[in-house]
Amino acid sequence: MSIPTTHPFAFDPTYGMKLDELLAIEPPDEPDGFDDFWEARYLEALTVDPKPVLSHSRITHPDWHVLDLVYISTGEFRIGGWLLLPREGQVRRGLVVGHGYGGRDRPEFDLPVKETAVLFPCCRGLSLSARPPISQNPSWHVLHDIDKPKSYIIGGCVEDLWLAVSTLAVLYPWLSGHIGYSGISFGGGVGAMAIAYDERIDRGHLALPSFGDQPLRLTLPTVGSAQSVQEYHKKHADVLETLRLYDAATAASRIKVPMLVAVALFDPSVAPPCQFAVANALPKFNEIFILDAGHFDYPGSAEQEAVLRDKIGQFFRVP
Repeated sequence: MSIPTTHPFAFDPTYGMKLDELLAIEPPDEPDGFDDFWEARYLEALTVDPKPVLSHSRITHPDWHVLDLVYISTGEFRIGGWLLLPREGQVRRGLVVGHGYGGRDRPEFDLPVKETAVLFPCCRGLSLSARPPISQNPSWHVLHDIDKPKSYIIGGCVEDLWLAVSTLAVLYPWLSGHIGYSGISFGGGVGAMAIAYDERIDRGHLALPSFGDQPLRLTLPTVGSAQSVQEYHKKHADVLETLRLYDAATAASRIKVPMLVAVALFDPSVAPPCQFAVANALPKFNEIFILDAGHFDYPGSAEQEAVLRDKIGQFFRVP
């Protein structure tokens, strides 16, 4: 293990916790009506016709056909992204890939998957799905409509992922039952909420998932979007009631499909105790992959990422 010992932060990004302590973390108490809240949203999202429009992209790659993609999400929100189709083989699996809170300016080409249609959506308000007055700055985006439990933007971002699945199902009906999800950080947190209620997703990979154990998340010093929420909470204590409805750990306890979750022992942006709250909430047959650090460069990171990449390739192999 090579957990960083020197860093520029005014707090300890391990929070003084060892692996055995992190693995003992349990999900938070859940609010009343959690399932009703999400099930109703999912059923409504299923009624939306995504009306996908594809066009040739200026981006090219020797292994993939690259298509620019636009589809319609809930609230008639226009979502932009990309679709990759393999140049060799058939399309036998679908994969939706979420992004971190930095958004996304192009698709990833190094995913270890074959014969897979890979959809890279940009969640509402970010990158290709930018729309005023929503800020693209994570510290402000994460606060958008946070005072309105049913309208909080994180819920809309979850719905954008459900409509990404709907888009794959419209374009490739034979992929039903063979659509996966992969997301990191922000994409890991909203991914947990999406997978929990979407029976069309057959497996998921989450890395450094955010939004886990919201009550705890408000108490741990951090940088990034969580810090912004903490500052808001100091003046608006009742926001916790909204946040508890958007808890990735509570959602993870509902997930019944195979999962591969990568969590870090050191992370200044997504506190490890909150990451492990998500991973530990999953049924025990799932795999938890331990990284020495997240959102931070460290010795040995390339080797650990290579091992994880191999696992992801096996996890999403064509059925």
